Amino acid sequence: MIIIPVKEGENIDRALKKFKRKFEKTGAMRELRRRQRFTKPSVVNREQRLKAIYVQKLRQAEES
Repeated sequence: MIIIPVKEGENIDRALKKFKRKFEKTGAMRELRRRQRFTKPSVVNREQRLKAIYVQKLRQAEES
């Protein structure tokens, strides 16, 4: 649970902004959207492999 301490006389908009920032950092919405659809493990592995290849190519190009 997210707790935002609001000081005496603090603007409610400022407290709401703090709440939104904290909520975004938790990644709750990202996790919820990810769980809404099922991705086969083989597809996840393939995507990870392709990303690793891409990053490796970038690093090799940077060294050259």
